[in-house]
Order: sequence, then C-alpha cells, then structure tokens
Amino acid sequence: MSTPPTLLTTARLTLTPHTPADFLDSYAMWSDPEVIRYIGGKPFTREEVWARLLRYAGHWALLGYGYWVVRDKESGRFLGEVGLADYHREIEPSLLGTPEMGWALDPAGHGRGYATEAVLAALAWADLKWPGKDTVCIIAPENQPSLRVAHKCGYRERLRTTYKGNPTIVLRRTPDAS
Repeated sequence: MSTPPTLLTTARLTLTPHTPADFLDSYAMWSDPEVIRYIGGKPFTREEVWARLLRYAGHWALLGYGYWVVRDKESGRFLGEVGLADYHREIEPSLLGTPEMGWALDPAGHGRGYATEAVLAALAWADLKWPGKDTVCIIAPENQPSLRVAHKCGYRERLRTTYKGNPTIVLRRTPDAS
C-alpha cells in the first residue's frame, strides 16, 4: 500500500484527497452540461461519479498519486478536481508509463485562474516525486479554455489523434521546459 495522499495549498486554494463527503459536490460538477461539454458530452450518473471517486482513491492506494479536491482556501467552497492518473487508455500512441494530468472545475470557478493555480501546484508536487519525468494531458481541440491552462502550465502539443472516436490533442510537459 502506498503513502497517503499529500495535502497541497496555494495562495487561494487547498487540494485535499477525496472523501465520501465530496460525492455530492463532485456529482453536481460532473452532471453539469458545461463541465462535460468536451469530456464525452453526456452528464455523468451518480453511479459513474461514485466509481470515479473510488478510482481516485485507488490511484492513491495502488500508485501513490491521484486526484485532489480543489477548494477555496477562505470559504472551503468546492471548486473542482485536479490530479495525475494512469487510466490505461486505449489510445494510440499509448500513454502508458507517463502520468496523465487532468482537471475539471465547477463553472462558478471558471475564468478566475483556479485551474492554472491548482494544476501548477499538482505539477510542483509531481516534479518533486518524479524529478525530470514528463507528464501528458489529452484535450479536445475545441476546448480552448483547457488548452490555455495546459499551455500556461508548460504543456506543448505533441500530436493529434482520436480517443473513443473523437479528435484529441496529446500534450506533453517536460519539467525543465515549463
């Protein structure tokens, strides 16, 4: 069993491991049409969000890394989720062996720099855990807000492919290049 998830803080945010108490906030976010517009386009069911929370915990337990809940430091308000994963995606070329960064924020937090701040905190943690190791992210070409976050965090487009039949951009970040 791996070490417990790390708590992270930034000037405005706290990043904490998921608990069952985060379920309703997570469900509200993942069932919002604006959030899932570029992530499959179909709101997640309660069952799918519960499986997602279990997957987050499983990443930490088995791999020693995973996703965090992002909250406003002052109010404690749920803002979203950010983290690193190994999803064993059926995508060509394969991403296996390279941690995949991901993020999703509640629409109320969009446009305020929270995603960039949270991703940079998670990447700083990753750079300490895996010095010099690249990370990747995949983003739908039409998801301009996420592409801007990725670029601000040092990700650069490496190739375009398809994932689950949809056009997808694979971006890579080398720690020295960010």
